[in-house]
Amino acid sequence: MNGKEYQELAMRTYDGYAMNRLSSNVMSATFYETAALLNGVLGLTGEAGEVSDLVKKGIFHEKGIDREHLEKELGDVMWYIALICHTCGFNLDEIMQINIDKLKARYPEGFNVVKANNRENGDV
Repeated sequence: MNGKEYQELAMRTYDGYAMNRLSSNVMSATFYETAALLNGVLGLTGEAGEVSDLVKKGIFHEKGIDREHLEKELGDVMWYIALICHTCGFNLDEIMQINIDKLKARYPEGFNVVKANNRENGDV
């Protein structure tokens, strides 16, 4: 297989309606502001990538991990999480509590590898 063949086969799973869907969401009264949500989600992935790169280079490029730089990047991650919560009308305190409740239900006695690898259906 070459790149052209791959691209043609892969694009069979792309229907070409991304712009229509984006426009539809922008024009409709959805529970979030599409532009702010996109900014938040794309910003979050970008900042998470910066955290990953900092750790990767710290370990595998033997540069060491600059704690102050890592703190700043984690702050950027939190900023985008706050933006997503704000945009969707979520309360960050409630989101954190929901996560802790989920983890307590999943691992009542603390982390367990067997439970981690055998989660029940619907356990997100």
